[in-house]
Amino acid sequence: MASREPCSINPDNRRYPNRPIIGVGALVFQRGRILLVERGKEPLKGYWSIPGGVVEVGERLEEAVRREVLEETGLEVKPLGVFEIFERIIRDAEGRPEYHYVLVDYLCRVVGGAACAADDACAVRWVKRRDLAACRITEGTLEVIARAFRKRTKR
Repeated sequence: MASREPCSINPDNRRYPNRPIIGVGALVFQRGRILLVERGKEPLKGYWSIPGGVVEVGERLEEAVRREVLEETGLEVKPLGVFEIFERIIRDAEGRPEYHYVLVDYLCRVVGGAACAADDACAVRWVKRRDLAACRITEGTLEVIARAFRKRTKR
């Protein structure tokens, strides 16, 4: 029987991972606006995105989305369901995958707390659909937000 080497992934090192990293995001709407956070750490420091982050070992996806939103924004949310799943692959100058995330985005509703920037977010902002173009938003996120706005208006 062949021996198996222990996994060499370092959970704290997200650059150049051995395999994709699972993350969650929250599409949180209130009064025709979506909740965005300004990223305070790399990758994509200074860009705006939906709140979210990496799933911890042993944590369920819905638990992760609730925790991440609370940590980044001070808001308590209730996940209403998965909106979509997509990949974010950021390559370095040589074309190697420097970051690779599989992201599960949930539609969420605020159930408590007060919005304020915390953890790795520099700022928190409720943004109207018409004002999204003025924000420096992470690649692929604007399209997800637009689809979520369209789905909300069809209800």
